[in-house]
Amino acid sequence: MELNNKTVVITGAGQGIGAAMAVRFAKEGAKVVVADYNADAAQTIAESISGLAVACDVTSEEDIKATVVAAEKKFGPIDLFCSNAGMFVDEPTHVASASNEVWQKSWDIHVMSHVYAARAVLPDMISRGSGYLLQMSSAAGLLSQIGNAAYSTTKHAAVGFAETIAITHADEGIKVSVICPQYVATPLLGYTAVDADSLPEGTITAETVAEVVLEGVRQESFLILPHPEVAKYIQFKSADYDKWLGSMRKLRYKIVEQLGTTDVKGIHKLV
Repeated sequence: MELNNKTVVITGAGQGIGAAMAVRFAKEGAKVVVADYNADAAQTIAESISGLAVACDVTSEEDIKATVVAAEKKFGPIDLFCSNAGMFVDEPTHVASASNEVWQKSWDIHVMSHVYAARAVLPDMISRGSGYLLQMSSAAGLLSQIGNAAYSTTKHAAVGFAETIAITHADEGIKVSVICPQYVATPLLGYTAVDADSLPEGTITAETVAEVVLEGVRQESFLILPHPEVAKYIQFKSADYDKWLGSMRKLRYKIVEQLGTTDVKGIHKLV
């Protein structure tokens, strides 16, 4: 899909990867709706790209519906809906030690927000015979994130939902891509200002992700990997699951031995 003159909605677009995609897509001529829980942040990005800002809590189906209504009223039928919002909370100790609240919120943001978006836009897209669902997951949705079972589990579910969309609705003109980056220099990892030249090896900028995503959308690729090495890790995992699990255990041991924690803000500087 080429984005020129297309109506695009991006959730979680007030900062980080979502903001970078909003700016990059607008440069391609897209009419961008910047949706974010932080209304002020959404407004700042929207003003910079002549877009529309919408306050949206993606855990609320009513907010997703209202975002779709606002987008259609301003720009017309939605061509691409990007479910990008995410969260990350380190687990206290063992894999089930995070609270029910954290598990539920992870589920609501990483999975149900995609479901709500699809429910809101798919009927019209199917009737038109065209539409694109662009969904943020993570390399953790294909592999696993050491130190955060809630994140890994819900990101796996996000990939599964995207696969089901592709299987079920491709013949009705619906495109779907799932974005699976590893470490990106965003506020989630504690970054505010970013100097690309000083980032740890393997950590990339949100702007780099946006460029890769744009190309993935142009190619209409299902799996978009801002870190190409993830493809090799997937092959390793599928070739010998037990060996892969063993290597992940060794990696976890190395991380704990050197850092004393599995906090993702430290891990990304080590792996």
